[in-house]
Amino acid sequence: MKPTLSFYGGAGTVTGSKYLLDTGKTRLLIDAGLFQGLKKLRLLNWREPPFDIGSIDALLLTHAHIDHGGYLPRLVRLGFSSPVYTTPASRDLAKLLLMDAAKIQEEDARYANKKKYSKHRPALPLYTAEDSEYAHKLMQPVNFGEWFDAGTDTRVRFLNMGHILGSAMIEVQIKRDGDPLRIVFSGDVGRYDVPLHSNPDPLPACDYLVVESTYGDRNHNHAPVEEQIREALIRCIRRGGTALIPAFAVGRTQLVTLSLRQLINAGKLPDVPIHIDSPMAVNATELYSDHIADSSLDSALTDDGRSRLFPSNVHFSRTVKESKALNKMPGPRIVISASGMLTAGRVLHHLKRLLPDPKNLVMLVGYQAAGTRGRKMLEGGDTVKIHGQHVPVRAEFIPLGGLSAHADRDELLRWVRSGPKAPDTVFVTHGEEDSQNAFAKLLQKELGCRTHTPKLDQTFTLDL
Repeated sequence: MKPTLSFYGGAGTVTGSKYLLDTGKTRLLIDAGLFQGLKKLRLLNWREPPFDIGSIDALLLTHAHIDHGGYLPRLVRLGFSSPVYTTPASRDLAKLLLMDAAKIQEEDARYANKKKYSKHRPALPLYTAEDSEYAHKLMQPVNFGEWFDAGTDTRVRFLNMGHILGSAMIEVQIKRDGDPLRIVFSGDVGRYDVPLHSNPDPLPACDYLVVESTYGDRNHNHAPVEEQIREALIRCIRRGGTALIPAFAVGRTQLVTLSLRQLINAGKLPDVPIHIDSPMAVNATELYSDHIADSSLDSALTDDGRSRLFPSNVHFSRTVKESKALNKMPGPRIVISASGMLTAGRVLHHLKRLLPDPKNLVMLVGYQAAGTRGRKMLEGGDTVKIHGQHVPVRAEFIPLGGLSAHADRDELLRWVRSGPKAPDTVFVTHGEEDSQNAFAKLLQKELGCRTHTPKLDQTFTLDL
């Protein structure tokens, strides 16, 4: 039997990454992400898995973000119990993120039942904190660069990707007569020459490459991050408004606070109160400090990582009571809260309060997937639906692509070119269709690669 590669997520969308590699002797699931954004995608999280859970020998996790690992507790709930391999830092972050995801789902279900705005009676969480705890217990840490056997005929290693703390590409070698068949899964490709995280490692020689394409059809604004942040914040501060920065608790919050610290210390931004309304963001920053020597972090960071990342005037809102107290605090001030795509969490309560007032500012500092509230705002929507209510969009809002942790089109191409030779075949995934198709055509033109843009649930046979 020839090996096959199936795409059960991350195909035609930037979420839900799940790739099943079947060698005939070993079945490996690479990532187990939650679908996010459009309702038709979110409903896929509830479907029966299109593969036999009990036949999976191991799960390989590129990094801890929910769109790559957030489905794992659901698999556990359905009976999954195989080992999960990932880097040590990703293992620590995954515990934080999966427990938070379970908490948010349980809280949202309770809130929906209380307010009776869900069509389901009762509304149920996709999984619970107990499921997330068991999922974390399955995780076995493997250091960058160390080869290990994931099955009778496969060996695997993780290499730094510079996307978030602990993030990795995964190289899989399938044993055969002669040279092995080599497959690389990019996970999310990090940026080049930006603060906080290191540059991605070069692409190893491979026969097949599975590469993300979140920004495969466009480039970021490469103006300095501090410059972009300052201009928008100064306008809001002068109006006496509150600036809301929806930011992922891992990676984005640390980059934003590092940039704010540099601006304030340089006297380029008034010393206004800054509130991080996310216990997970505070805990994640502590993990950044614990893993300060990790290959995924910029070597310029020192072992006083916490003080480097947080300005001196930051206030932490850990409890719900502290979060609610922000509602009574007038501007000017800055509130950083999760989630980054405005899909769930405390940020929704702040958005609901701040969005109708023109003096306030919402800074969209990351990718906004189709169907999310952030995407609707970017597309000119007059209202966004929050907790069953249509909230008017009157506050200033701006997208800041320069803060994205994802490589843009040119950086993706630079990374694919970083290997000793171009891959024979490239599967372009984890992007909306326009991005997937555009980057696939670019690879064909620039490198002469044979490319595929997989559809959901599509399976390919790998030529030996």
